[in-house]
Amino acid sequence: MKKNKFNSVFVPIMMLLLVVSSCSFVDYADSGTLIVDGNQAVGLLNKGYILVDAQKASSYAKEHIETAVNIERKAIMIKNPVANSLAGAEIIAKAAGNAGLNETSDIVIYDDNKNMDSSRLYWTLKIWGHKGDIVIVSGGLYTLIDAGLNVAKTATVVSPVTYNTGSLDSSMIASKEDILTMIDDPTDNFVLIDVRNDEEYHAGTIPGSIHINHEKNLFVNDDKGSTFRPVSHNRILYKELGITPDSDIVMYCKSSVRASNTYAVLYNAGYRNIRVYDGAWLEWSKEKLPVFKPDFTVETTTSSEDNS
Repeated sequence: MKKNKFNSVFVPIMMLLLVVSSCSFVDYADSGTLIVDGNQAVGLLNKGYILVDAQKASSYAKEHIETAVNIERKAIMIKNPVANSLAGAEIIAKAAGNAGLNETSDIVIYDDNKNMDSSRLYWTLKIWGHKGDIVIVSGGLYTLIDAGLNVAKTATVVSPVTYNTGSLDSSMIASKEDILTMIDDPTDNFVLIDVRNDEEYHAGTIPGSIHINHEKNLFVNDDKGSTFRPVSHNRILYKELGITPDSDIVMYCKSSVRASNTYAVLYNAGYRNIRVYDGAWLEWSKEKLPVFKPDFTVETTTSSEDNS
């Protein structure tokens, strides 16, 4: 009997597609709601959203988008127990209130630092119960300039208001005790992500960490603002490593500024079971907790502005 060449090729392909499709369903939460492009940001500003500049105060003084108010990183972080730790409710309330925000303000955040300071401000406000909508501008300052917004050097004049923080949302943060527990007795779905660069990772990491440099989430441009890669790219990146929305995910870097960047990326991609280890490598190494040193090295990738 003559062999049907069509079936000999078509049937195996169909079987493969069925297998792939049956294994590929993942239940993501709403996505694409946190990170916006320049045109979307302009649209939100026209609807009354407040524009927040997360650059350093010195950078804000040199150049910022007209009407933007400034909340720099050091205004929302403290030096203890380690540098760049999450500040308490009173400090956050003062920083936000002095910028003219209240807890129900809808805000658009941008920076000039690969979206890191925007992400950290977003995470900080949300962990302290911010009720209004918050979006992050992909590409930051440069994206907004390209979208046609004007640049200013004079600080935006605002009248301080009362900002009421809520209770700390413990579902967004992990402690060293949480990490130690998971190292000693890990659950099947626990994932610890080290988002630092290659050189930092290979010098020593927390045992059990998966290394995913936070820059893999970005189209990196050191001269013009780095933009986030699309949701589809980031879903594939993490899913291929076995990291799905049902995973219990904790991320860290040196002081968890870059980790906040990855947090924003995963939230935007539909992940919700995500936490930042805020003490990060600074706390872990300071307290001489267990360290794993990979036995090989690779080329160093571009590091962040200050390895935070």
